Parts: sequence; C-alpha cells; structure tokens
Amino acid sequence: MFRTRFAPSPTGYIHIGNVRSAIYPYLIAKQSDGKFILRIEDTDQKRYTAGATELIVETLRWLGLNWDEGIEVGGPNAPYFQSERKELYQKYALDLIKKGRAYPDPTPPETIDEYRKSDSAKKIPYLYRNHRPEESNLPPEEILKIWHEGVPLRFKSEPKNYEWHDEVMGDLKTGPEVCDDIILIKKDGLPTYNFAHIVDDYEMRITHVVRGVEYLSSMPNYLALYEALEIDHPKFVSLPHVLAEQGNKKLSKRDGAKSAVDYKNDGVLPEAMLNYLTCLGWNDGTEQEIYTKDELIEKFSISRIQNSSARFNETKLLWQNGMWIRKIFDEDGCDALYERTTSFWPETADSYSDDYRKQVLSIIYDRLKVLGDLKTMTEYFFASPNIDLDFLTSNKFLKKFSEQELADLLRISVDRLQKIPEENWNPDKIQNALNELFTETGTKPAELFSLIRIATSFAPFSPALHLTAHVLGRENFLSRLNSTRSALINDEN
Repeated sequence: MFRTRFAPSPTGYIHIGNVRSAIYPYLIAKQSDGKFILRIEDTDQKRYTAGATELIVETLRWLGLNWDEGIEVGGPNAPYFQSERKELYQKYALDLIKKGRAYPDPTPPETIDEYRKSDSAKKIPYLYRNHRPEESNLPPEEILKIWHEGVPLRFKSEPKNYEWHDEVMGDLKTGPEVCDDIILIKKDGLPTYNFAHIVDDYEMRITHVVRGVEYLSSMPNYLALYEALEIDHPKFVSLPHVLAEQGNKKLSKRDGAKSAVDYKNDGVLPEAMLNYLTCLGWNDGTEQEIYTKDELIEKFSISRIQNSSARFNETKLLWQNGMWIRKIFDEDGCDALYERTTSFWPETADSYSDDYRKQVLSIIYDRLKVLGDLKTMTEYFFASPNIDLDFLTSNKFLKKFSEQELADLLRISVDRLQKIPEENWNPDKIQNALNELFTETGTKPAELFSLIRIATSFAPFSPALHLTAHVLGRENFLSRLNSTRSALINDEN
C-alpha cells in the first residue's frame, strides 16, 4: 500500500504551485488504494500565520483532496501538528546523541555570521562542520548531561559521497563537500524541518515523498540522517518548478501568485483547477485535455511526470474552466450548474426567482469563463440598463446610420415584434419575426441584430438575440426598445 503525505507550513495561503504538491501525492495514493495524509509542519513559529491552517483545509476540501489521516480526521499517528510531537523528536535526538552523531551548539548567531563572512573572504564554501565548537568532541554521556532546551542541537556529519534514485529526476549523486552539521533541534526546543520530516515520514510509514526540486540540494544531509538513525528512506518524487507566466522565475507568493482560494472566489470550478494543475507537468501521452478526478486517478503515473519546469498559463486554466462549465451543464443539467452559482449573481438578481435565474443561466452558460462573469454578463436581465447613445452609435455596424435612421429601425422592429401575442412569445416565433425584419428594413443581420441587442442590454455582448428576448419577456423587451428609440429621437432634436 502506498502512503503519501502533504505537509505544508502554515505561513499564509498556499498558491497554486504549492497545490500541485498536494494533488500528485493524493493521486499516487488513491491509484493504489493507499492512504493520503495531511500533516502540518508548524515548527517555525516565527513564520506562523493565523488562519493559514484553515486556508489549507479549505483549499484541499474544495478540490476534493480528502485525506485519510491527519488534522481534523485523526488517525493512528496523531497528533498531526508537528508542534505537538515534541517528545517524539526528543526521543530520536537522544538516539543520535547516544550514537555520537549529535552535539549541543551554544555558539551565538553573531559568531556564526562571522564564520560565514570569514569563509566568504577566503573564497571557500561556508560549512559549519569546519567551525565545530568544543562541545562536539564531548562523549555522548557528557552531552546527555549538559544538553538542555535553549541550546540548539546539531547533527555531527561524516562527509561522504552519496548516490540515490529520484522517481522523476533519475539517478543522482553528490560529493562530500555538500554534507554539513545541520541543526536538528532549535533553541526553542522545536525541531527543524530537516529533522522533523524525516522522523515523521518514518513514523507514518510514508512510501513516497513528493516535493519540489528545491529540496534536492539538501538530499545528502537527509540521507546522512537516515543512515545515522538506521532507518530506510522512502522513494523520492521531486517535482520541477511551476514557473510564472512571465519570465523564468518560479511561481511564488512574493511575486503575486494567486492562491487557490482566490481562484475559487473568482468562480473557477474545483474540477477545472484539479484538471489543470495535474496536467501542468504531467500528461498521459494522449491528446486528451479534460479529465475527471476518477480519470486522473486511473491514468496518473509517476513515470509520466515531466522532469523540466512547467509554465503556469492562466488563459489555459480559464479555457479549461469554461469547458468544465459547459460539461456540467450539458451532462448534468442546468440545475447542477445552478447550484454552483449561488454567490456569483449580481445583487439585482436577489429579488428574482430561481426559475428565472436558471433561464438566464441556460442561455449565458456557454459564454462564461468563470462563474464570476455572471455579475457583469447578466446585470441587464435583472435591471433596465442605462441608455448610452454614444455606446450605441459608435458600434462598428451602426456608425453609418443617423440617430433618426436608428430610431426608425427600432420603430419598425417594435411594430413587427409586438404582433407576436404574449402566449406565442417563444424563441422560434421571435426568430421568425427577426428574419422577416431583414426584408422589411433592408438591413444586414449584423446591423439589425446589433441595434436591437444594444438597445435592450447596452452590454458588450449578449446571448443569441431571440433567446435574450424570450427570457426578458415580451413587455420588458419591447419597453426597452421604445425607451432607446425615444432617447434617440430626443437626442436628434
């Protein structure tokens, strides 16, 4: 059974590049009927951000990445906050001391900074093991007597060559020059990430560690710790960076990368986000672009993860989201999509019935990129638009007409459309009437349709005119045509 984990630090929102590091281990676990674990690595108290854990939980639940063990759901390896596992790390730290592989380090930060500057001036790599304090030479029994909280504990490295296999990056190796005496337990008594994650992954029986390639440089120190603790290491799955849209920089919060929650609030569907981020650096070797979660679980494979960076493309994400909006409507029906739209309608829609809003959704859905577009795209269905004659007369299809000519065309249109009785006001009858108007007015479809569309909506675009007219209703539609006509006449005079 595969056991994977997502182990974020609660230092703020998780941007979409981070989210991919949750999706891949989830898919790996589910594909093998394994377990996906959510652990919070909160030992860096200086960077802790209130509410960050809640945002992590909200993001994962929104995407449907439900975890089998971890915070909120519990499990056999509780607690799942690292700050609550202090005694466990102390146990492993004492084991390293007894083996002669850890020592207390009372060296003040100022002195360590001087070591760095000195090595830099000498143009040699800074390695703390070249500046070990006298305490590093004490026998284990003496260290056990003097080490206490308030004094950092360091790993006593034994530099050597390391070779290992990464499931994405292949066979890797490094020399002894990268091995160092890393801190295991900080001054505050809490472990560093470098130490805690190794202990936790072993205790939680993690089979695959999925994380960014930025951790590769630390792998020799991790492998040294596995050896010193005499425990087997899991398989490593290193994910190349997700790059920002512009340039070759890694996507990051510092550079304004949006959080998954921001996209959720914009009206991106979780299916689309899951679909897009999974395929950002992975493909199954086909031309398929739209995948359900079940399809991703079935088809995902570590061997198809790309070993080069992928560039985030918001345009592609929004395109896929539009495809998912249409997929839900076409396959599951209007009601299924309508349930997703609750918080995205304009305020003016509040007084209208669900049935009316569903009618609007049914003719606008295929134009939506995000559900948030409903606020701007549907306003005129719920409130009469402000008449803007400059907007009307500047339309490229209407520039050749005078205001009087446009008013005359609207009068003829009203006369023809009002011949349709209320009981026959349906899309087919409306379309037939519009078609007859071409002959009657001698205009082209682009001209007449643009005039009537703008006169009733004053929006940059709208759904098919006969559908818009039907949803707005006979009296409302004709009233708007007459109001615009009157405005044109008054302006002309």
